[in-house]
Amino acid sequence: MNKTIISCAITGSIHTPSMSPHLPWKPEGIAMQSIDAAAAGATILHLHARDPDDGRPSANADHFGAFLPQIAKKCDAVINLSTGGSAIMTLEDRLAGPLRFRPEMCSLNMGTMNFALYPMAEKERDWLFDWEEPFLRGTDDLVFKNTPRDIAGVLKLMGEERDARFEFECYDIGHLYMLRHFADRGMIKAPIFIQFVFGVLGGMGADPDTLDHMIALARKLFGDDVIFSVLAAGRHQIPMATFSAERGGHVRVGLEDNLMIAKGVLAPSNAAQVIQIREIVEKMGRSIASPDDARAMLGLKGRANTAI
Repeated sequence: MNKTIISCAITGSIHTPSMSPHLPWKPEGIAMQSIDAAAAGATILHLHARDPDDGRPSANADHFGAFLPQIAKKCDAVINLSTGGSAIMTLEDRLAGPLRFRPEMCSLNMGTMNFALYPMAEKERDWLFDWEEPFLRGTDDLVFKNTPRDIAGVLKLMGEERDARFEFECYDIGHLYMLRHFADRGMIKAPIFIQFVFGVLGGMGADPDTLDHMIALARKLFGDDVIFSVLAAGRHQIPMATFSAERGGHVRVGLEDNLMIAKGVLAPSNAAQVIQIREIVEKMGRSIASPDDARAMLGLKGRANTAI
């Protein structure tokens, strides 16, 4: 199928409110930017929650509930809820929203890893909230925990019991082999949607040669069962997404991954990044997958079978 899925990661748990006035963290902002991103061409909305009082990362199901119904009412994009939440959360905390709302898709990080954000704290800025700078600086001693037991638990609770499909986030080569391990255990079914993640300090650097290696390895391990997409942090976002589209893959953009639209220019919205990558992809002669295209391609259960 000559159609490209555009995922848009709306807010995430990495960037803090002081970094950009355009980063949505209140529920109405998350909802509005999600709806606008879908109207701009986003097929899948990758969603985290934030505390509405100070913008800190949250996995509170009520915080998800403050914006999910509005998004579902105003657009048909596939809703993909993070099970990663933030590296400072327990797995139980991270699953609170997905367990309540039973989405069509969830993200799933395929390994335990360093997740270092502390270089972001070096830029001088006026911090809006007192949690931001310590949160960033503390990541020089932070491990994102996702052990095989954790992964198996998510696959059972969200996949087996709630029929969600997954955006398998692979930050390194070993994550692909871990994914193969769970496929061999019969806990993953085709098609397998892999999100290659580049540019996070602790994972793979943003290198086209590394992308080519990951694609080749994924095809070796999973054959025709694999569907791949690419996200890259910061300034590598659009170049690496472009490389993915050129290789027949799918793409992810959004303010979770990059606050900029060009060098030195803050992105005014998530929709602006969607439009940017959509124009690039369409110039290649590819069309953008609709939400229903993605549901067919990824074997999703449909919005009606969620609790949103």
